[in-house]
Amino acid sequence: MSDGEYPTGRQPERERRLAKFAVPRQRGHSRSDWAGESAALYCRISHASDDDQTGVDRQERICRDVGERLGVSVPSDLVFVDNNRSAWKRNRKRPGWDGLLAAVRAGRVRHIITYHPDRLMRQPHDLEELLHISDEHDITLHGQANRRNLADPDDRFFLRIEVAHSCRSSDDTSRRLLDKTVDRARDGLPHGGKRRYGYTPNGMEIVGHEAAIVREVFARYLDGESPRKLANDLNRRGEPTALGKEWNPHNVRILLDSRHVTGIRVFRGEEIGDGEWLAIIARGLWEEVRERRSYRAPATPTSEEGEVSEEEQDRFYVLRGVVVCKRCAVRMSGSNGSYVCSRHQRTDTASCGRKVSAPTLESFVRDAAIRILERIDVTGSAAPAGLSATDEAAIQSDRQELADLKEMWDARELPTREYRSMRKTVEDRIAAVQRKLVTRPTVEVLQGLVGPGAAASWKALEVAKDYARMNAVMRFLFSAVIIDASSLRGRTFDYARVEIEPNPNL
Repeated sequence: MSDGEYPTGRQPERERRLAKFAVPRQRGHSRSDWAGESAALYCRISHASDDDQTGVDRQERICRDVGERLGVSVPSDLVFVDNNRSAWKRNRKRPGWDGLLAAVRAGRVRHIITYHPDRLMRQPHDLEELLHISDEHDITLHGQANRRNLADPDDRFFLRIEVAHSCRSSDDTSRRLLDKTVDRARDGLPHGGKRRYGYTPNGMEIVGHEAAIVREVFARYLDGESPRKLANDLNRRGEPTALGKEWNPHNVRILLDSRHVTGIRVFRGEEIGDGEWLAIIARGLWEEVRERRSYRAPATPTSEEGEVSEEEQDRFYVLRGVVVCKRCAVRMSGSNGSYVCSRHQRTDTASCGRKVSAPTLESFVRDAAIRILERIDVTGSAAPAGLSATDEAAIQSDRQELADLKEMWDARELPTREYRSMRKTVEDRIAAVQRKLVTRPTVEVLQGLVGPGAAASWKALEVAKDYARMNAVMRFLFSAVIIDASSLRGRTFDYARVEIEPNPNL
């Protein structure tokens, strides 16, 4: 047998044995082969400004037209839609996309029809996931003007290029939007988004009628009214939110926490300085509301069992937001006829069971309040108390330092992270000094309660059950009612454990 010759019959035997390892021949890919096969539709539109913003309804009509031309069947439960969903953000959930993949895994889908592949995916890892699933199924992807067989190497190659291009386009869009956002922050202009209550859509001009309501909400909150009561009153008067909806306690709290109404520019959750728009609320007033928000207790607290007794439903804790535990330096809230340390429910070593009888404490502090009301002078204006020359100089110096830091940041001489850290340190110093300002409407809070008849006026408030007014007066007169440990045994009230601290500006 010469070189290169094979024994008769050996080559056919090898071919027979290798046949089981051969790649299966792909199914037919002509319209005649597709008739009646199942297809899934996928439609998506992002909230971002893509080059093509064809709506999902129109996408579905186009895809159904494609399905009719191909002769495939589209069951109603195989139409998947992701409206207002980004395919570029990796952490963004897409229920429609997840449902499509599940249908492919279950073998229910032979064809996928979409307006364009970039509607289906804009991240390479999404394409690879689809290709991995399609390895077990012979899937064909149809667009408005093209067709890709996911089992064909050439089509896979072109798909990877198309998706990579879409991803790059999204990256460029994101970068441009980020640059624009940074520029607006640097210029002190508002960021985009929904309209803020009290301002026009661009966030720069004040809406007079709404601004008056903003000031009213802040003043009434400091007078002791709850967000729920404020929301109910605004709804009764027919005053809508910025989006034309009814008020609720949540969006009242959002308004009270809004930095925009006091002219503070925020970037990525951090304050970066004053904005270029007019403020509705003075900074001192806003700071006081912010502090009040941090410790205001519920008007009708629940018992330990989670139920509210009839007695508790009628109980208003007049000193709420004022009583402080000396051991823990935290506020004490009203519960079951007592003021209790807010750490009483903790299970670690920081737990504190300190409490004091609410009726006795309130009576004691009320007598102190009446003595102050009998002699206080309210003939002055409601303007905030002035700062000392030293404090004014310190604030002026810190503001100049902020201006210097911003110039360095604008000139790219200071990294953003370092700028934020340094700016926050300076702003915290300014805020600490500005807290000395009291901007509460003094005359309105104390009107009719001062002078020799203070006791009788207070009694009239009690008869009228004007608890919110009494609480507002307590907050105005006293910065804290500090509760120490009792030195007495039994139920005897130890008045020596109570330290009443008047507001320094009285």
